[in-house]
Amino acid sequence: MVDTPIPQSVHTATLITQLRTLERLTRTEVQIARIRVTQARTEAVRRELAQNAANGVRRADRISAQLRDLDAVPDVVSPAAARVLALVTGTLEQVQPVEEALLSDLTLEHQLLDRSRYVRTVADQAGLRDVQRLADDLVTAHTATVDWLTTVLAEEALGGPSALRATPLQRVAGGVSRAATLPTRVAVAGFNRAVHTVLRTGESARDAAGDVAGTVVRIGEGTRDVATAGRDAALRRAEQVAARDGADEVAGAVHRTRRDLGTLSVAELPIPGYDTLTAQNAISAVRELTSAADLAAVLTYEEEHKNRSGVVSATQVRYADVAKEAAGVER
Repeated sequence: MVDTPIPQSVHTATLITQLRTLERLTRTEVQIARIRVTQARTEAVRRELAQNAANGVRRADRISAQLRDLDAVPDVVSPAAARVLALVTGTLEQVQPVEEALLSDLTLEHQLLDRSRYVRTVADQAGLRDVQRLADDLVTAHTATVDWLTTVLAEEALGGPSALRATPLQRVAGGVSRAATLPTRVAVAGFNRAVHTVLRTGESARDAAGDVAGTVVRIGEGTRDVATAGRDAALRRAEQVAARDGADEVAGAVHRTRRDLGTLSVAELPIPGYDTLTAQNAISAVRELTSAADLAAVLTYEEEHKNRSGVVSATQVRYADVAKEAAGVER
């Protein structure tokens, strides 16, 4: 049986359909990139995102030119649709945690990457070298963006500040989603462990369940007792009470909150005598850190106090390297 070759017209029609979709998605990508520029934590990240948006415009223009070369009917709807989609996306993501917005960005990039690979294969079968070269460039660009977004998400997962700042609404959304589950999760997990102990060891361990419940109450009372002394003092006291009562998970959560607010004392930082270091010495010290938590603590402290741009950028770069390693992204 002899395989019947696919007519050239079929390949061309497929390429036109896919290229139009790529153009629309690319213009959406550009609009979202412009939104992300306003969320950049450092000037270096801001410049990178602005350049990505400019590169996206060039990619969209190249796709449009390639469609003209294929004699496709001009699409006047896609650019407008892309702007509307990006506007809707940017509006809706404000009521969700920043990691959800980044996951949406990553989904878009994966679709762009997969479609570009498909276009490359079809163009190769059709012998259209110009389209194939375009697709190769698109694959390279979107692969790099997927890696970058994966790294930013890893930074979020590690619990420290990422290359992008959450907007005020996103911070509220993320805080609400975590705060709504943390006390219940901690109490339930602790109570379940206590019950499991009772089942294993018998009557002598029954007091453990009551101890867990009492700990949760005392943490709340400890926090309320010092609330009038100010937010930072209240958080420090809550962390102390939780640690004293053995509620390590709660103590850790409060400590991370203090770290994220930049309210750790200089003595709590992982770099001794940090406040006395020059910018260059601080940068050198930061480059020696290997813990994401330590880097996050230094970064937020620096931003809330001296806010030296060189130190902030160096810490962010080092943090990104740690996040890449955690995510398995090649450096």
